[in-house]
Amino acid sequence: MRSVKEQEEELFPSTPGKVKIERAHGINRQFHRCFASTSTMFLWALFLITLTASYLSFQSFVSTSSRFLSSSAWDRQIRESAAPVRSQGLSVLVTGAAGFVGSHCSLALRKRGDGVVGLDNFNSYYDPSLKRARQALLSRSSIFVVDGDLNDRRLLSKLFSLAPFSHVLHLGAQAGVRYAVENPSSYVHSNIAGLVSLLEAARSADPQPAVIWASSSSVYGLNDKSPFSESDRTDRPASLYAATKKAGEAITHTYNHIYGLSITGLRFFTVYGPMGRPDMAYFSFTKAILAGKPITIYRGKNRADLARDFTYIDDIVRGCLASLDTAGESTGTGGKKSGPAPYRIFNLGNTSPVTVPTLVSILEKHLRLKAKKKLVEMPGNGDVPFTHANISLAMAELGYKPTTNLETGLKKFVKWYLSYYGHSRGRKTNL
Repeated sequence: MRSVKEQEEELFPSTPGKVKIERAHGINRQFHRCFASTSTMFLWALFLITLTASYLSFQSFVSTSSRFLSSSAWDRQIRESAAPVRSQGLSVLVTGAAGFVGSHCSLALRKRGDGVVGLDNFNSYYDPSLKRARQALLSRSSIFVVDGDLNDRRLLSKLFSLAPFSHVLHLGAQAGVRYAVENPSSYVHSNIAGLVSLLEAARSADPQPAVIWASSSSVYGLNDKSPFSESDRTDRPASLYAATKKAGEAITHTYNHIYGLSITGLRFFTVYGPMGRPDMAYFSFTKAILAGKPITIYRGKNRADLARDFTYIDDIVRGCLASLDTAGESTGTGGKKSGPAPYRIFNLGNTSPVTVPTLVSILEKHLRLKAKKKLVEMPGNGDVPFTHANISLAMAELGYKPTTNLETGLKKFVKWYLSYYGHSRGRKTNL
C-alpha cells in the first residue's frame, strides 16, 4: 500500500525548489513597440472603453464566498496558509489554484517553504470534480483554497487585508479557444473584468505585491514568423480568447505605468501533463482512444499537419517560480507610485513543435491501442496552424530551460490517467 506522499508525488511530478539565477540587467525596450503606433493605440483605446463598460456591468456581482468574511476561523486559515515557513520565503496569492497550472505551482511553492493562499471559483467549464481532487491535494499540504470569484471585490479586499502578500500569481482565467464561440461573455467576465478587479485590489494593497500572470501564446494570432518572439506583432488575434489575453497585456501595462505595480506576463505554450485539463487535445484523445471512439484530427491549408510547441507542466512550473523569484518590487503606496516598476513579458515554451499526428502516435504507443482517426479541415474557430516559442529571453533572465520532451511527458501523463480513472493499459473501456 503506497503512502499518501507517494501517491501525491505520482499525481504531481516533483519540481525542483527555488531556481537559482543571475539577474540580467537593463531595460527591455522591445515591449514598448507594442504600444508605439498611434493607430494601434487608438484601436486599443476604443477596445478598452468597451472593456471598461463591461467591467462596470459586473460590479453588482456578489460571491457566495462573502458569507465567510466575518468568520474568525476563516481569517485564521488565511493567515496561516499565507505565512511562509522558510527564511525570506514568499507569501503568494495564487488565483486559479484548483486549476491545472495553479495547483502544480501552489504545491511547488509550498514544498520549498513559501506561504500560499489559493482562490478559485470552481466553475463548470470542465468537470469540477477534478478541480476538487486538486484542492484535496493542496489541503493535504496545508494550502487553503478560497471558493470565490475574482469579481468579488469585497472578498479580494478582505484577502489583502488579512495577509501581506509579497506576490500574486494570477493563473485564474477562462481558458480555451473554441469555447469562446459558445460563451463569449465568460471570457470578458474572467479575463478582463476579473483581471481589472485583481489589479485594483493589488494596487491598493499595502504592501503592493508583484504580479505575475498568465498571458498566452495565442496573442501571436496570425503571426507567421517562426519562432515567436516577445517583440513580434501581437495585434492580430485569431480568437476572442487571444484578444482578451492581448487586452490583459495592455491593461497590466497601464497599471504598471500609473500605479507602479511590478508586472510579469507569461505567454504559455500548450501546457500538458498529469492532472491536466480535460478539454485539451491530448487529454480528450486519450479518453476517446480508451473508449474505442474516433478522434478528430484537424489539418491546415493544403492538408498540412497542425503543430504545437507542447510544454510539460514541470517546465512551466519552474518558469513560474523563476518569474516570482526575479520579480522586482512594486513602487506604489496607497495607489500612487514613487518610481518606475518592472514590466516584463516572457515566452514559456519547449522550442520543439510537434505535429498532432505525432502526438497521437505517441499516445497509441503508451496506451497500447490504435486510434480511430477522422481527418478534418481546420474550421475557422480561432485555432492557428502552428506555435513555436523563442525562449532566449526567458533563458537569459529567468534561467529557464525546459527538460522534458513530448515522448517522456506523455508517458507520465498516461501513467497518471490510467491510475486516476482506473483503466488498464491496452484494454478498451466504456466511457
